Amino acid sequence: MTAPFTLDALREAVAAGEIDTVIMAQIDMQGRLMGKRFDAPHFLESGVHETHSCNYLLTVDIDMEPIPGFKSASWAQGYGDYMMKPDLSTLRRIPWLPGTALVLCDTLDHAGRAEISVSPRAILKRQIARAKAMGFTPMMASELEFYLFRESFDEAHASAYRSLTPVSPFNEDYNIFQTTKEEDVMRAVRVGLRGAGIPVENSKGEAWPGQEEINVKYADALSAADNHTITKNGVKEIAWSKGHAVTFMAKYDYKAAGSSSHIHQSLWSADGATPAFLDTDAPHGMSATMKHYIAGLLAHVPDVALLLAPNINSYKRFVAQTFAPTRAVWSRDNRTAGFRLVGEGTKAIRIENRIGGADLNPYLAFAGQIAAGLAGIEQKLELEPEFTGDAYTAENIRSFPATLRAATETLRSSTMLREAFGDDVVDHYVHAAEWEQHEYDRRVTDWDLMRGFERY
Repeated sequence: MTAPFTLDALREAVAAGEIDTVIMAQIDMQGRLMGKRFDAPHFLESGVHETHSCNYLLTVDIDMEPIPGFKSASWAQGYGDYMMKPDLSTLRRIPWLPGTALVLCDTLDHAGRAEISVSPRAILKRQIARAKAMGFTPMMASELEFYLFRESFDEAHASAYRSLTPVSPFNEDYNIFQTTKEEDVMRAVRVGLRGAGIPVENSKGEAWPGQEEINVKYADALSAADNHTITKNGVKEIAWSKGHAVTFMAKYDYKAAGSSSHIHQSLWSADGATPAFLDTDAPHGMSATMKHYIAGLLAHVPDVALLLAPNINSYKRFVAQTFAPTRAVWSRDNRTAGFRLVGEGTKAIRIENRIGGADLNPYLAFAGQIAAGLAGIEQKLELEPEFTGDAYTAENIRSFPATLRAATETLRSSTMLREAFGDDVVDHYVHAAEWEQHEYDRRVTDWDLMRGFERY
């Protein structure tokens, strides 16, 4: 693990000619980095205090089209500025970009008086504060899956993303020989992320040709979300630099396995020293706090579905016998269940949410999990018995919304999230989802043409 990159260390690196560029980036609704590249001396003079961005960044779709109807920013309001305030605890070198450092920013109003309530980082920070007030520190880790292709991003785009060639011709799950062939990219990812201060544990081949997984060590929830976002951006940049394309789509191809982002989560004491989920005298080592927390996760699966599966494509991943869950039950070390107990009886005891796809925004997904779990603790919800067997084929057990439209409606009506997030936040993301649905509903797809051109 590299030493923290402090502001003094940055000054020294700039003076030595090692760093000439500082990226200042905020998080958009899709979980992407948005911002500016500063000349390093000017960052130290000015950017270290603040910079500004157009407030439309939190009201655009994935194509950067301004979505009408938001209350936070609009044409009628003139699309003014937000302040980007650097969180210097996130400052780091970016080894895969020459002479470059990165700092993540919180998004504040133009005068810098308060964080913007609908900004993803602010949403997560408020749920962390709620947990702290209850005496807990939320700890998180996310496993990220993606596909790596032989083609470059330019070549993939030129082909309209069709007929791409995965780097492997066969299922490479845990396959060392095949992943050796991919080390030009994956070694650069592991080494680069470590150099950027992100504690990578490992990478592996996943359960389909060309599918990869990168795992980062658990951390406090905010750091884990920051690490997730930087990792995702880093994988894209490193693959691009090596002449390869990657995708984090939840389901890039009908025949291929989907790409997930499993969320491991636990609560610790306020000082981070004691696992609140562990009771060595209880069955499986599960404390009462852990049972209430998991009961909250289960009870509120419909409420947070949109935060785990935010796109139309997200719901195409949920296919039986593909290791993507279709039922929201908990089980011990059972990969057919939506929630899996891991590390039972040890300090590492935690619950793994297997529902989320690789396309999720980690700040929103983590915030939703914390809110649901805390609701379970506050209401002392009783945990149902563990599920055993094949959850894919079991009958009369809990599922979750099967479409973006259904998930949008459950978010809209969620009392739990309206109390935890606020009406303005819920309404903001409901509106974004409605726009996504509207845009999809009016498009003519390849499937429409192939099915109906001659036959209708």
